[in-house]
Amino acid sequence: MSGSGTPGSWLTRTPTLPGPGRIAAYIGLLLLGAVVGTAGSLVQAAWLPGGLLLALLAAAGLFYGSLRAVGTQAAVVVPAVGWLVTVVVLSTGRPEGDALFGAGIGPIAFMLGGVVAAVMCATTARPAQPGGGTGRLDR
Repeated sequence: MSGSGTPGSWLTRTPTLPGPGRIAAYIGLLLLGAVVGTAGSLVQAAWLPGGLLLALLAAAGLFYGSLRAVGTQAAVVVPAVGWLVTVVVLSTGRPEGDALFGAGIGPIAFMLGGVVAAVMCATTARPAQPGGGTGRLDR
């Protein structure tokens, strides 16, 4: 009953685990998300508003680039998690009162804008497969 042409057949298929190459790509994307989050945290406060725009463009470029490179929505989620964890850790202050982020609208716009960019890229339709048709069923 789980033929390839049956609607909903993806629900009954056995899930496949990613291969070692894809796992290595996900680890690299996680680390790259942390690097972009750290760089964006430093740049967004330095040259407001140009630095904020540059930091958000870098995050969106990473998220969309990972979607295009790997071709799965998980490839957007992985660097987004690395980015978000890094930004949240850097935004919390130390017990002495030191914090990387200053007060103001810039850090809030950076965090919300990065999350919005990640959600937009994760919900974007995946790129068409090479050699694929229009995606419509011929009747």
